[in-house]
Amino acid sequence: MSSLDALLIAADSSLRALSGASHAGRPCPVAKAPTPALDDTQRRLSGALMRVNHVGEVCAQALYTAQALATRDDGLRRQFEHAAREETDHLAWTQQRLTELGARPSLLNPLWYAGAFSIGLLAGRRGDAVSLGFVVETERQVEQHLERHLSRLPEADLASRVIVQQMKDDEARHGAQAQAAGAAALPGPVRWIMRAAARVMTTTAHHI
Repeated sequence: MSSLDALLIAADSSLRALSGASHAGRPCPVAKAPTPALDDTQRRLSGALMRVNHVGEVCAQALYTAQALATRDDGLRRQFEHAAREETDHLAWTQQRLTELGARPSLLNPLWYAGAFSIGLLAGRRGDAVSLGFVVETERQVEQHLERHLSRLPEADLASRVIVQQMKDDEARHGAQAQAAGAAALPGPVRWIMRAAARVMTTTAHHI
């Protein structure tokens, strides 16, 4: 693949992620029982939490696209691209659920995408081991974040809960695959900065 082709693919990915035009390759997970009607308070909470999750998937698209662009290893590029396709499923599922809840995506999605893309490109330029280490730590933090959302989502919101559970399972697998591919352990201060940045993003996206 030429550099121009890679850049065009990256641009197409960004437009799809930000325009809401992403399409899932897998069916959206469906709860075994119908979701009961949610009251206004439950609906608002679920909408806010799923907006945060949608932002996370926008960022995941940016990260994996940038890391695939930065690596010179064809096998690793394919691994990043495969993970990005599964994150596209998450993006489409959370977008669909936001619509069902009558909620909107974050107004700051272009900002989140640009920031995540820059971080992913920087990590990729530091070498494949560092880039993979960034995936491991990111997915570990996302998995923990989704676990907290499972505890906060209304018990009655079965539709959102089954989506978040599948996302959590996928993120754990992505992290394990990156670890097996030769990820380097990130320094403690880097992990702390990542957690602090994620906290700012999730807190802001909950409202905006």
